[in-house]
Amino acid sequence: MLCCLNSGTSFVAGFAIFSVLGFMAYEQGVPIAEVAESGPGLAFIAYPKAVTMMPLSPLWATLFFMMLIFLGLDSQFVCVESLVTAVVDMYPKVFRRGYRREMLILALSIVSYFLGLIMLTEGGMYIFQLFDSYAASGMCLLFVAIFECVCIGWFYGSNRFYDNIEDMIGYRPLIMFKWCWMLITPGICAGIFIFFLVKYKPLKYNNVYIYPAWGYGIGWMMALSSMVCIPLWICVKLWKSEGTILEVMLVFITKQFDIVDKKFQRFRKLIVASPDLKMRGKIRAGSYVATANDYDAKLKGDGNISAITEKETHF
Repeated sequence: MLCCLNSGTSFVAGFAIFSVLGFMAYEQGVPIAEVAESGPGLAFIAYPKAVTMMPLSPLWATLFFMMLIFLGLDSQFVCVESLVTAVVDMYPKVFRRGYRREMLILALSIVSYFLGLIMLTEGGMYIFQLFDSYAASGMCLLFVAIFECVCIGWFYGSNRFYDNIEDMIGYRPLIMFKWCWMLITPGICAGIFIFFLVKYKPLKYNNVYIYPAWGYGIGWMMALSSMVCIPLWICVKLWKSEGTILEVMLVFITKQFDIVDKKFQRFRKLIVASPDLKMRGKIRAGSYVATANDYDAKLKGDGNISAITEKETHF
């Protein structure tokens, strides 16, 4: 339902955007492609100009820019919380004390604020589009999404991921999701990524200004800063692991740690759940029993380890 609402909202928004652009193209007597380019020029130049032509234009202008502000805040919540959660999980002994997590969020917000001030200068729009096209583009996100799907669907194992979901919600999802994790989603993402590379064109601002060579260099450095980390870290872990590369890959793909050597037993802890862990979704002949307070269930000593609750994730 959430996916349908998300896609449906974008579909309806398309009517609002392109009807306005069509009206402007008709008024100016030019093709719609010449009205505005996609990107910041569309949101901050073309559409506000169209709003001034409407009845009650101050009202629509206020609502339009309030919408942009809330969209930006919504995106920032996701980005900041994702980064903060990753840092806190990596260093729990440092940040899960007192208000250190909140201080980390404050420090990250202040740094991001001062970085954003650069984009308010005279040449800020050029810098903004450089960041928008390379650092936060779909190319980087697609690259990361491909490796996420491969890691979950093949290395961690789709069946094991099914067990984790069953532990959390009490039942196994449709088999369709398994094929999405393993084949459909990484295949589509890889196809779009390759298509983007084949059809790549150098960035232009407003289809007029051509960036200098060093500008494109900075853009590709920002893009590679997030993409190179994944294959680089894979190579580092393979290099540091005992045994040959083929042995390590065989162990992680087959999950058979005894077929090579006992030295690979330490990898079992990374991707294989402990046999002592009993999942709530499978106990009592498959029935799912939810308690009002998971703390009470654990204190009764019934031998079942419940999933971490919302209360336990906050300190």
